Amino acid sequence: MSEGRIEKLAVLIDADNAQPSIVEGLLSEIAKYGTANVKRIYGDWTASGLKGWKEVLLQYSIQPIQQFGYTSGKNATDSALIIDAMDLLYTGKFDGFCIVSSDSDFTKLASRIREAGLIVYGFGEKKTPKAFVSACDKFIFTEVLRIKDDYSERIRRKTTNELKKDTKLLNLLRNAVEASSDDSGWAHLAYVGSNIAKQAPEFDPRNYGYKKLGELVAAAKIFEIEERAIGDGLSKAVFIKDVRKK
Repeated sequence: MSEGRIEKLAVLIDADNAQPSIVEGLLSEIAKYGTANVKRIYGDWTASGLKGWKEVLLQYSIQPIQQFGYTSGKNATDSALIIDAMDLLYTGKFDGFCIVSSDSDFTKLASRIREAGLIVYGFGEKKTPKAFVSACDKFIFTEVLRIKDDYSERIRRKTTNELKKDTKLLNLLRNAVEASSDDSGWAHLAYVGSNIAKQAPEFDPRNYGYKKLGELVAAAKIFEIEERAIGDGLSKAVFIKDVRKK
């Protein structure tokens, strides 16, 4: 994909496994990655359980796809979404897909789309099976999208002490810095972020109560941080270094 080109995205929502309270945050998040040229949501719209979704579909121009529950369970809905996804994939008109569900049934679909060279953004609750999370290029937990109030009220911000006790997080950050650093141990924060995404698609500083990676890094207090002028000197970038490296 050429630099600066807006990605064309297909947004496919499993209504049985997503809450309507996320819709505003969901579409705002998707807008960061590209344009949602297709927005479809799948479910049995004759069922009362989807009433909440019915109330927001028109407002957000999401096309409902009817799938009757001929058999018990939700496999019919999943199959309809998967078939549509493959049809859209074969058109060659899209750069990526957004799959909104907490269901592991879409693991193979995400892998197949990535095999075709397209990017996959997954959206689901923290209960989403690891297999589906790992099959996506990036996975956003919908808990950070649900509440519309002030950000600090969405997810409690972890303190420095709490962050330092999170061994998994610290190892992830340190490994990413190590992989992105130069001979002096300094790493460009943007490259660190890219490396983290490759290691852990589900990583998101908002899961810890921070809006940006830089804020989370600063709060962890395990890195030296420098802001440097780059290029013609008019732009600045953040570089970080593990405090253990001398």
